[in-house]
Amino acid sequence: MIRVTDRIALHEWEIVEEFARASGPGGQNVQKVETAVRLRFDIRNSPSLADDVKARLARLAGRRLTKDGVILIEARRHRTQERNRADALDRLIDLIR
Repeated sequence: MIRVTDRIALHEWEIVEEFARASGPGGQNVQKVETAVRLRFDIRNSPSLADDVKARLARLAGRRLTKDGVILIEARRHRTQERNRADALDRLIDLIR
């Protein structure tokens, strides 16, 4: 479980991560290692969020929300996949709070 607040926790299976090669600075790893992360979270089908939280989250997500109700968060500012994964998850948690 991923703790968001005292009352909200997400199941790990609700979050889908995809990895890609990042562009920009990164030295020799730039075009060889998949460090960029695209996080997907399906608001509509999440059993962890109450309806009022889902509605607020959909409003706050803006352009990151697909027409199917999935939030897409891309993280590529760090040189390692692990740091980008943490960055994307932190950004999702901040949106939900």
